[in-house]
Formats: sequence, C-alpha cells, structure tokens
Amino acid sequence: MQLSVIILNYNVRYFLEQCVLSVQSALEDMEGEIIVIDNNSQDDSCQMMTQRFPNIKLIQNKENVGFSKANNSAVAEACGEYICILNPDTVVAEDTFVKVLAFANKRSDLGIIGCKLIDGTGNFLPESKRGVPTPWVAFTKITGLYRLFTKFPLFGSYYAQHLNRDQTGKVAILVGAFMVMKRELYCEVGGFDENCFMYSDDIDLSYMISKKGKFNFYFHETTVVHYKGESTIKDGTYMKRFQEAMNFFYKKHFSSDGFSSAFFSVFMKMGIIFFSFVKMFQGKSKVKSSPNSYLLVSSNEKLADKLCFVLQKKVSFHDLKTEKMVNSSSIKNKDRVEIILDNEFLSFKESIAILESLKNKGFTFKIIPKKANFLIGSNNSSERGEVIKIE
Repeated sequence: MQLSVIILNYNVRYFLEQCVLSVQSALEDMEGEIIVIDNNSQDDSCQMMTQRFPNIKLIQNKENVGFSKANNSAVAEACGEYICILNPDTVVAEDTFVKVLAFANKRSDLGIIGCKLIDGTGNFLPESKRGVPTPWVAFTKITGLYRLFTKFPLFGSYYAQHLNRDQTGKVAILVGAFMVMKRELYCEVGGFDENCFMYSDDIDLSYMISKKGKFNFYFHETTVVHYKGESTIKDGTYMKRFQEAMNFFYKKHFSSDGFSSAFFSVFMKMGIIFFSFVKMFQGKSKVKSSPNSYLLVSSNEKLADKLCFVLQKKVSFHDLKTEKMVNSSSIKNKDRVEIILDNEFLSFKESIAILESLKNKGFTFKIIPKKANFLIGSNNSSERGEVIKIE
C-alpha cells in the first residue's frame, strides 16, 4: 500500500465529512487507505462516519488523549509505505498525493514533506514553512523584526523566508495540519512525543527527524485548504496548553545549552505570554457581516432557487455548462458577495484554484461538498468556520 492518511477528529463533524470526501477523491488513482481516529467527540462525527463512510477505518477513543497519542495509535494500525498526518479541517486537491509522492520517490534523504496551505479566503498561511524556533528566531518573531528585515536571513528564519511561497525547498519545521513521510521513519523516531499534549508536537517531530540527518521539504506544487481556526478555539484552555507546549519543546531540546537556556529564560517566557494573549484575543468573537448576495458556481440552476429560499438573499447563477472561468470582473456587485462552489460539478482542485485566484478581492467562499446537505467555509483563519444546512 502506498499511502495511509491519518485524520484525527475532535468535534468538527462537517469539516471532517468534507475532508474525507476530498481525500477519497485524491486516493482514487493510488493504493491507499484512510484512518479516522476520533478523540471522544461530543457531536455526531462518529455516527456520520459509520453512515456515510462505512468502509473507512474508524477508531473511537473513549477520552481525548491528545494529538500525539491519538496519531501514534492510528499510525500503529496503518499499512502504507507513506503516511499523511492530516487535520480534519482541510481540503486536499484530487492530485495532491500523486504529486507529493512523485516528489518523495525522487529523494533518498527525505524527512517530512509539507505543502502550500491557504485559509478559507485563499490567503497563504505562512506557517506552511518554518524554521526551528530557537530563542533568537522566536525573538525575531516576538519583536516583529522578521517583518522589517524580510531580505536578511538572520531575521527571516521563523517563517523560512529563504523560500517564497511558490518555491520548493528544504525547511526545518512543517505544520502538523499536513505532513507526509515514510511510516518507517515516523516509527524510527518514535512518532509524536506523547509527553506533549498538543501545539509543539509538529515542531518536535520535524526537529527530531532533521536530527536523524533527513531533510524536510516545503513542496509548493499543490495547495491544500486549512481552515485552521476550526480545530482549535482560542480560549483560556488554549492559552494554558500553548504555554505548556512551548516550555516542553525548549526544555527538551535546549536546556543543556547554557547560553540558549539563559536567552530562553529572558525572552521566551515573555514570548509565550505574548503569543498566548495574541492567540486568545484572535479567537474573540467578532461581529460578522453577512453577505449582501451570493453567487452559485454550478450546473444546477434549480439549486440556485433552493439556496435563495434557504439564505433569504439574492443568489446569482454562474452556469459551468456555458462558462467555466470565474473571475471578479464577471461579478458586478462586489460588496460582500459570497461565492458558493458546488462540488458536484467543480472538483476540489478547481475550487481551491478559485479561492487562490479571487483572494483579497472582497469575496468570501463556501463549498457544497458532493452529496452533502450543507454549505461550509471560513472567512477568518482565527475563528470557527460556518456551516449552513440547506435541507
């Protein structure tokens, strides 16, 4: 078997459904499997999985055992030569895994492969590629020096600014939302450290693999949507665990270095507090302005009438039978227009391409997953997304 895709879920039933649908499409041309592990969700995630995806392996934990332990237990049951650790609030393109594995098979020194991640509005997520957050690197992040001196390597390590977003290359750290690596290598380093509940586990795994002499790569030739705010609500619990996770990483890897430890003591404790408060306030609810109108991109004109009734707003129709291209110039009213992408007629890859091409043009986006009765999307990478049922 070529690939095992591991999806850890916790209370994100609708995002999980869309994610699994996209992964199924991406595995059609290869021998692969999907393993969903649920950390005792209190929604109907598991019921949905058994009803809609009865042939997919589902592991149901009786308690929330955390990111590391849950993923390790799922990998232990995986059969693929490669594994992909994947967040449930993601959407992959139909050719994502084909492209990633083609790249992987050309390298003998491979550690982890990450890819270009965008949020629900099409904007690039800089954490797609990062450097090791040593005390100095973290200091440049805390003070904002990395923003001021983007062309200087000394200040640009936090987001691996030696590479631009459209350039494949070696990076130190990849984000746990999308990680592809050989299962054998994952097991060789012991997988995710189970002493870390969450938040620094991907940093630690990336770092441990690089210490084995392997190279981690940011691969720009495929794009994955990561709604981001959906998996983690930024509240008091998040702040506490974020602090614990950062302390865990530095104590594990830098406590033996006197200079680094001293630097850490002065700057990093300040940094942890700073970032914790930033993340906490990012998660505060904001007044959301609803769209003035909608544009349905589909070949089903009757669906536009149905959505008009459900949404109680004007729903224009872009007929894919007559016009494939969707661009901002074809939309006359640009004031808070939400574009609805019908997955029955648009592939996930095409939907992702539309998000990227129309980013920062004043639009928001929703997707209707294939054979689903809801719209789903996110307008802010720091907050929960939105699900609108249409039946």
